Amino acid sequence: MAKSDVKLIGAWPSPFVMRPRIALNIKSEGYEFLEETLGSKSQLLLESNPVHKKIPVLIHDGKPICESLVIVEYIDEVWSSGPPILPSDPYDRALARFWAAYLDEKWFPTMRSIATAKEEAARKALIEQAGEGVMMLEDAFSRCSKGKGFFGGDQIGYLDIAFGSFLGWLRAIEKMDGVKLIDETKTPSLFKWATSFSSHPAVKDVLPETEKLVEFAKVLAKFKAASSNS
Repeated sequence: MAKSDVKLIGAWPSPFVMRPRIALNIKSEGYEFLEETLGSKSQLLLESNPVHKKIPVLIHDGKPICESLVIVEYIDEVWSSGPPILPSDPYDRALARFWAAYLDEKWFPTMRSIATAKEEAARKALIEQAGEGVMMLEDAFSRCSKGKGFFGGDQIGYLDIAFGSFLGWLRAIEKMDGVKLIDETKTPSLFKWATSFSSHPAVKDVLPETEKLVEFAKVLAKFKAASSNS
């Protein structure tokens, strides 16, 4: 298949855009990355995702697929000859989907709120909630990995991609707010996993650097402040 047959609309800082990029790398599938600009939405994006008008969007043979985890599952099914991403066992697959939904619906929104909390008490409560979530994920890792290096076992799988896509922003928030949620003492399994995941060939070139994300966060804060005042 020609490289031009697969396009991905996204932006480098987005953890959700990282997911299909990692999945495509796992499958060794080339693609054209169409970068969106902060503060504007391309006509192609609006036409490809008229419901949510959000990135990422995968365009395969001219057909758009939206929502990051839906795209990951699509990639796994279409390029089935490559390493599998979703677990083959129905229970393991359901468990991975459950924790991925928890990350998107509960954990990451809490993490994101830490940086914008105006009161110290609220900030401390959010840090505590995020920390409790990490402890639950430490336990989930033990059950999902079955003693191996990744949530998916010997190789990166669905939940690795779902959680690992947030590692860049987790480290940026830790740096900006002076918190440490994944460490060698409290969460030894996740600490080791995070190191292995970040250095994986399918991940290392698309995982944003912490300092770069910190700088982007400052730009984003100024952009939001200017937008709210206009």
